Amino acid sequence: MGSNITVRKLDHQGRETWRYTGTILDRGATWVRLQARFNRDDLDAGYVVFRRGDRFIEWFYSDRWYNVFEIHDVDDDHLKGWYCNLTRPASLGPDTVANEDLALDVWIDPAGKISVLDEDEFDALPLDAPTRARVWAAVDELRAQVQRREPPFSGITSRT
Repeated sequence: MGSNITVRKLDHQGRETWRYTGTILDRGATWVRLQARFNRDDLDAGYVVFRRGDRFIEWFYSDRWYNVFEIHDVDDDHLKGWYCNLTRPASLGPDTVANEDLALDVWIDPAGKISVLDEDEFDALPLDAPTRARVWAAVDELRAQVQRREPPFSGITSRT
């Protein structure tokens, strides 16, 4: 592993909205785990401050309706939490990954507290009922993984 991979973030219609490069850490038949650095200006989201240079360990899946970003601080590498994008299953190539973002997000803090974000943006998307149901089922799947402290959430410090 250790080779570069290009990540393409797409909107719900498949249009590219952001592109960056990471380093592959490992991969399986239906997933890839990579490391990347936050390459935007600092952003205070209210629940966490994303800082330029923060280290992201990212999981993309071709068989799940989400991706997971484990975020570590640029200065001391402490765990800030996990940011999960609800998406269509990823398209995984040998040196690219593409994901169609469906606006709904989940934030999990280091203690395991879960916050669902951007529901209004998700509600505004022109998605059919089966797609909406798959997204909410994926939120439930994330909640269950957090509850069981399954990877990538095994670093949760306490239950809340």
